[in-house]
Amino acid sequence: MAGQPILKLYNTLTREKAAFAPIDPTNVRMYVCGPTVYDYAHIGNARPAIVFDVLFRLLRHVYGENHVTYARNITDVDDKINARALRDHPGLALNEAIRLVTEKTETQYLEDAKALGCLDPTVQPRATENIAGMIEIIERLIAKGHAYQAEGEVLFDTRSMADYGRLSNRNLEDQQAGARVAVDAHKRNPGDFVLWKLSSESEPGWDSPWGRGRPGWHIECSAMSQRYLGEVFDIHGGGLDLIFPHHENEIAQSRCAHGTDVMANVWMHNGFLQVEGRKMSKSEGNFVTIYELLHTEKFGGRKWPGEVLRLAMLMTHYREPIDFSIKRLEEAERLLAKWPLVKESGAAPDTTVISALADDLNTVAAVQALHALAQAANAEPALLATYAASAALLGVQPKETEIDEALASAVDALVAMRLEMLKAKNFAEADKIREDLAVKGVQLKDGKDAATGERVTTWEVKR
Repeated sequence: MAGQPILKLYNTLTREKAAFAPIDPTNVRMYVCGPTVYDYAHIGNARPAIVFDVLFRLLRHVYGENHVTYARNITDVDDKINARALRDHPGLALNEAIRLVTEKTETQYLEDAKALGCLDPTVQPRATENIAGMIEIIERLIAKGHAYQAEGEVLFDTRSMADYGRLSNRNLEDQQAGARVAVDAHKRNPGDFVLWKLSSESEPGWDSPWGRGRPGWHIECSAMSQRYLGEVFDIHGGGLDLIFPHHENEIAQSRCAHGTDVMANVWMHNGFLQVEGRKMSKSEGNFVTIYELLHTEKFGGRKWPGEVLRLAMLMTHYREPIDFSIKRLEEAERLLAKWPLVKESGAAPDTTVISALADDLNTVAAVQALHALAQAANAEPALLATYAASAALLGVQPKETEIDEALASAVDALVAMRLEMLKAKNFAEADKIREDLAVKGVQLKDGKDAATGERVTTWEVKR
């Protein structure tokens, strides 16, 4: 840690940016809400995965790889999962149908995250493997007068907590029940939320002191974070849309169950995402998954490499709204094409890149500094190791690629065709070949044969 800049992070809880001081520098602990695995992850889900992966990398750099614990959960029990299982596998028993849905979707999410350059979190707990912990927390809340039973449900009593609503900055009188919680007459207060609900014979369920049932949404994260990070930990992250009701209710459950002043010391939230200037939704026709971006031609008529998607995200500060557009992807791709290929480097990252990230994860400034370093490294190979380490800190380093004979032959044929087009003064078609190759990461360099004076073209893969 010696010589490292002071880390400053914006805390949603305090509404200010402040120096980060971990509870235990030998075990810095971060929890981030992961996916509910009922469908393929959309591009909005990619943003927190990338943002908090960069923070994970930075924390590992500052405190050491073995001194950071990053937990990102998998929600594999949810009414949306039940509905998808019944829709996709109507002939199977529900538990088997649910298993097929969640296993397939979780596997795809992990593959998507890897393609986006994200490191594996230290631990990825599943909700269904932590039911006992959820029941234990609910029992504590009931014993302490913070929860009650009513009509087959156990609910949290929001009026039992004096400062409920502090994270979202809402008065209790103004609270509305969360999207997954119906406002029913059996609630003491409209904002009370479900901790446990009974399951019918056709629904998944677990035995509990209140009958066979399943957990509410919020209690899952309280149990998983407590199991792997403790009653109080350093950083809790997620999207801006989770501040209320999810994160607010996590705080209420955890603090009231454990008798602590906070659940996490720092709360970080990434901004919203639009697609081509419009809110993403299926009704708008602009709903796009990470899988579709990587493997189909749905967006912009082509597939997009994971490193391009990642860089496009990092070119906007994580707390700002982002307009995910074809133009932004093309801009990121052009930038990557100018950066040198690298191998893993044992060098230290550039201090300018580190300082930018240390200032509330300012990836915009970090990308600008990395680009300047890349340009310098193109001219001065001695800087390549520093550039490689800096790019790795952002997770955007273009990797050296082995070119097989078939690919090399295809590129050679296109280069020869372009030379013929230039001789025929068909400059538009010649330029199109150059641009098409650039999209594939192949950069052309024109010159003259020293002996004959004729035009010659060489090429190299730039990402």
